Amino acid sequence: MELLLDPEEIELVYQFLVERHHELLREISRTHHHQFKETLRHKEKILAAILDRLAAMRFKSEALI
Repeated sequence: MELLLDPEEIELVYQFLVERHHELLREISRTHHHQFKETLRHKEKILAAILDRLAAMRFKSEALI
């Protein structure tokens, strides 16, 4: 699947996901149930990978301006 976004949309999605990533890290640190914590850690790894790809897209879009 491919999703095409303009630079403003990329920035909005990136900022939204950064905020959610911080919330998720806080939730992981406060969770004591092992299985739930592992589930959250798995989601955090996926989200971190998406943020890395979006960061690269942000860099490319800035280079085009």
